[in-house]
Amino acid sequence: MTLQFLRHADAEPFTGSDFSRNLTPKGNTQAAKVGKFLKSRHLIPDIILTSPLVRARQTADIVGKAVGVEPVVLECLACGMDLDSLFKELHAHAGCKTVLVAGHEPDFSRAISRLLDMPDPILVNVRKASLTALEIIAWTNPAGRLQYSIPAELM
Repeated sequence: MTLQFLRHADAEPFTGSDFSRNLTPKGNTQAAKVGKFLKSRHLIPDIILTSPLVRARQTADIVGKAVGVEPVVLECLACGMDLDSLFKELHAHAGCKTVLVAGHEPDFSRAISRLLDMPDPILVNVRKASLTALEIIAWTNPAGRLQYSIPAELM
């Protein structure tokens, strides 16, 4: 399986409710760019799993519309996600060729670091609207191999 991590695009500043922050116009443009990139490079996921937070859902919806895949909201992808819950959910989709997960930092840095067996998540920087893909090579002790990491401005 190829696992694509898509950090949400640019969002409004925190104003009291982290859950309901919308994408900015820049964020809408970034998400559209990601969707266009995936479609033009034939990197279309079989399924899109997204955090329930508004900015991640909006990012996933824009990308999903571009590639023709309806996102599925997963509570376990909210900020502070439990990695074991993520890996269990992903294992349930092991039959998929490509899974895109839309969510947050520092959750993605922790997940990518663990999959790459890196000692410190600070070594990974997942920028807004960036797309990082790993090939999952083992499920028993989840492990992956980096395929690419591309920021929106290079798409």
